Amino acid sequence: MDSVRAVLIDIDGVLTVSWKPLPGAVEALRRIRGAGLGVALVTNTTSRTRASIAATLSAAGFEVGPRDVLTAPSVTAAHLAEHCPGARCALLNSGDIAEDLGDVTLVDDDPDVVVLGGAGPEFDYAALNRAFGHLQRGARLIAMHRNLYWRTESGLQLDSGAFLLGLERAARVEAEVTGKPSRGFFEAALARLGAGAGQALMVGDDVESDVLAAQRAGLTGVLVRTGKFQQETLEGASGTPDHVLDSFADLPALLGLAE
Repeated sequence: MDSVRAVLIDIDGVLTVSWKPLPGAVEALRRIRGAGLGVALVTNTTSRTRASIAATLSAAGFEVGPRDVLTAPSVTAAHLAEHCPGARCALLNSGDIAEDLGDVTLVDDDPDVVVLGGAGPEFDYAALNRAFGHLQRGARLIAMHRNLYWRTESGLQLDSGAFLLGLERAARVEAEVTGKPSRGFFEAALARLGAGAGQALMVGDDVESDVLAAQRAGLTGVLVRTGKFQQETLEGASGTPDHVLDSFADLPALLGLAE
């Protein structure tokens, strides 16, 4: 842990559930920042902009600003600018993320790219069938993430990864994924912090998309037993996390930070 210079932290299920702080999370983040470690909040949340997320967390007591937050929509915008410049994009997403998509051209008809964000009421039969039609006509498929579900105060809720699998199989295409677990997402966060993969931890509640994906990118992976964590999912995972903690509140002790 002496070599750690940066900490990448998932938000939902690690710092908060339904945007309410988990016990000890605010103080743990304060201690990590106080030790001079770089911090990036890396999230597949697609229902809010970076500014909105930062404002909500700040109001809850976390010492964060918009520059500390890296979202799947913001990384998607950068990916589209680099790999699909000028593309006409049909977006299926729950929540207003236009601010983080920047200059991406959004259309309803004849898109070059179908962009799948986070699930919600918008993911009805008509919308999914329309996306299916675009894909049959040759549109590329870009997904902000593959999350199958996330945890709220009401329990686990389906996310867009469940629908993405159906679209891929029906249209016989494979999505380009821009958020976690893509390697590019972690590299973007590390570049922002000026840290190498060997100097960074990734803390998450999703063993595959957060932790093992980060480990494959060269980071140290830390799984927390909060949020969407399930023991059976850990036991059936494709690998073994470097560390498993009861909660984010235990991270300062793992890092050897003084009280």
